[in-house]
Amino acid sequence: MITINRVAKVVKGGRRFSFTALVAVGDGAGKVGLGYGKAKEVPSAIQKGIEEAKKNLFAVPLAGSTITHPIMGKRGAGKVMLKPAAPGTGVIAGGAARAILEAAGIHDILAKSLGSSNAINVARATLSGLHELKSPDDVARLRGLSPEEVAPAGVLRAWRERQRGPFEPTEVA
Repeated sequence: MITINRVAKVVKGGRRFSFTALVAVGDGAGKVGLGYGKAKEVPSAIQKGIEEAKKNLFAVPLAGSTITHPIMGKRGAGKVMLKPAAPGTGVIAGGAARAILEAAGIHDILAKSLGSSNAINVARATLSGLHELKSPDDVARLRGLSPEEVAPAGVLRAWRERQRGPFEPTEVA
């Protein structure tokens, strides 16, 4: 749940109120989605938002508990700068960006909203930035190089460890 807003429609007999809900849904392991629901009552608006968010889920390339590279997400008047952070840093973000990053399962990141402070614009800009992230393997393929030439060793190691999964055995030297 990111924000709930009461909106009014002025009609002949007075005002008709309805509610909107901006909702982030994620599995805490690299998948996240955003939904926007509108209804006459708050619980219905939240439910509609959750259903839309589940339809819009996508995978975020992660290196350990952070993102793979710095990026600027832009959407409408919203701009959000996202930077990877060292393990133990935590989620340094505010409002809508924090909710989305936590839902995605990102534990170490620096984020700053530079444009609009509107929750919807900030949320969509954050998602735009996460959507544009590329894995070290994708960047290497685009440049025609090896992943070792493109990404720092620590990022590459964290990326590969994340891809391997928690239950597969690791090599012991």
